[in-house]
Amino acid sequence: MGGKEVKEQRDFDILNKMKKLPGGLVIIPLVIAVLLATFVPQVFQIGGYVTALFYEGNACMMGFFLIVCGSTINIKQVGMPLYKGVALTGIKFLLGVAFGLIVGKICGPAGFLGITPFVMIAAITNSNGSLYISLSSQFGNATDTGAISILSLNDGPFFTLVALGATGLASIPFKSLIATLIPILIGFIWGNLDAGFRKACATAQPIVTFFMTISIGAKTDVKTILTAGAAGIILGLISAATSVIFFFVFNLLLPKKERNAMGAAIGTTALNSAMTPAAVAEADPSMAQYTDMATAQCATASIITLFLCPFIVAFFDKMMRKRQLGIYSPEGWAYQGQKVN
Repeated sequence: MGGKEVKEQRDFDILNKMKKLPGGLVIIPLVIAVLLATFVPQVFQIGGYVTALFYEGNACMMGFFLIVCGSTINIKQVGMPLYKGVALTGIKFLLGVAFGLIVGKICGPAGFLGITPFVMIAAITNSNGSLYISLSSQFGNATDTGAISILSLNDGPFFTLVALGATGLASIPFKSLIATLIPILIGFIWGNLDAGFRKACATAQPIVTFFMTISIGAKTDVKTILTAGAAGIILGLISAATSVIFFFVFNLLLPKKERNAMGAAIGTTALNSAMTPAAVAEADPSMAQYTDMATAQCATASIITLFLCPFIVAFFDKMMRKRQLGIYSPEGWAYQGQKVN
């Protein structure tokens, strides 16, 4: 180069800056995706690789992410993901049913502010698995991610129909459970047999999280909030507020060195809960009169919790880090600063 020094290319260090922001790997791509879906939705419908990755890629990216996370589960720790999954699913179901029964007892079938008992149950018993997985990559470890194999059971109308006494028209989604377990098992087996594969997966995890979250937000339009009005917003706020309860209850069920902020990560309502009112109306035609509004309310609640939950989880994580509790205690795996937020 004629004796001239080559000017070093500037490194913006974008990925690490996102990691340092609480929930940044989830919140930043989520905001980008929702804004695009609201104002220029056609950008996701270009076709080809763009649509396949950013609009239709959620299931594929989640499957890949589960392989990545499965690779980090130590064979000696397989019992903890199962335990966490059962605990999270149980408290999510029980609290949702309790809320619905209380609303029904006090306010009757019409509920309050247009929020019916079955909508309350549908919104609170159903959690956003994609967001939970994304958050687990930043605030938990492989045992938290592995819990999704059980937690995924609350997807769809099953638990809502059980709570309403309509189990004769519902079936346990065994295929969905198996479909969730397979990628985790692939990563688990390969990761325990191949240290190089485990290391490669650990490096890829933040990138997968980022692009998976874009595909989550690509189908979310803030215009939905206008359809459901105040009732949908209130339902979303109630669902998000349950994060506080889940955080404390879940940690009571864990050994002290395993306690973290991931209990709060199930204080969400999944977008697929919007399909539940129609299933309930099919099981009980008397509920049909509430279906349209209930669908919009559940969809709105999913948007509200999608944005609030990462901040709530980040708040509890910061609190535990500051007080050196749970995983941040001297006995915890994160004590030496392995995690970077």
